[in-house]
Amino acid sequence: MNKRYLPSLLILAIISTCIEIDMSVPSFPDMARDFGVPEGLIQRTITYNFLGFCVGALVYGPLSECFGRRKLMLIGNSIMLIGAVGCVYARTIDWLLLSRFIQGIGASTSVVLVFAIIADCYQGNEAFKLLGLTNAMMSTFMALAPSAGGYVNMAFGWRGNYAVVAGITALALVMMFFFLPETKTTLEKLDAGKIVRDYARLARNGSFISAALVPSLLFAAYMVFIASSGFIYLQTFALPIKFFVPHLSIIVISFAVPSMFAGKLIPYLGGPDNTVKVGMGVAAGSIALLLLVAENAYALTALISLYCVGFALCYPVIFGRSMEIFPELRGTASSVIMSVRSLLVSLLTAAASYFFNGKVVTVAAVMLVSVVAATFLALRPARVANSANTAN
Repeated sequence: MNKRYLPSLLILAIISTCIEIDMSVPSFPDMARDFGVPEGLIQRTITYNFLGFCVGALVYGPLSECFGRRKLMLIGNSIMLIGAVGCVYARTIDWLLLSRFIQGIGASTSVVLVFAIIADCYQGNEAFKLLGLTNAMMSTFMALAPSAGGYVNMAFGWRGNYAVVAGITALALVMMFFFLPETKTTLEKLDAGKIVRDYARLARNGSFISAALVPSLLFAAYMVFIASSGFIYLQTFALPIKFFVPHLSIIVISFAVPSMFAGKLIPYLGGPDNTVKVGMGVAAGSIALLLLVAENAYALTALISLYCVGFALCYPVIFGRSMEIFPELRGTASSVIMSVRSLLVSLLTAAASYFFNGKVVTVAAVMLVSVVAATFLALRPARVANSANTAN
């Protein structure tokens, strides 16, 4: 297998998945005006996207074990392209929501399978290096997406953002068709019963469920903010879009940069357990303050950025632990985690859109419910461990 171009190809494959949401957020008010619908309905473009992501994430991992990574990557990215093109030409809000759902089904492909392909082809330090590069590039694309989306919206309108995503997806699809090798050399027989049993085994394990829910709840809270940010900054705070874009970019960077260096920071924070406590404390404290003091754009940006730092610090520790509970089921575990995360985002963004009234406190209240639940689950294992030690 020629692996010379594989890293570049995998990074190209994840670009559209990384930018599809953050690029569209600056366009939300324009979309609401164009379709003549309430703000909350536009926020549901994220809800439907993650609902599709939830469906796709459940099946791509197991199916790739039976039919190969290459075939599933081509099929999934083709679905994403269909959804993106549908968004560009949407003439009604229902058409747009359906297209976002289809796009989500396809978007989950690269997120689930890129890391499986890396595990197929690389081991040891070589694998760690490529995983680090991939995560760094994902963080970079996420950080650049709001700025790019804002300027594309000003130049070409909201449809331009979906056109950019469609173009990048099409390019990635063509490159994968010609250059992506099959990395799963031994295919397994499709056994629906085994897949169900594996999922049931994961669902019955409390430690896995807790470790899967904590980062998912934190991410869902973040997406609740992202879904409403365009309306809050552009309408409630009456910022021009050229000033909103830097605010959103700062917030995304506040998650991206700590994510890139979280592994190096863990020893300085006293190890993995203390890192989780510090990260959860920062995240929960910032959202609690958000209920009290976020009455202007600068306070909101500062507190959400602080939340992102706390989230980024504890995420790799908790996610890493979730993947080590069942090492023989890493692919299935990854699918479950991504699916649960997407489902929670769908539910919480739907709830937030229903209650949204243009005020920060409404968004903060929904976020706080999610963060409090995550904090309880994150600190629960420590209490159990301490009780066990005391009993001994």
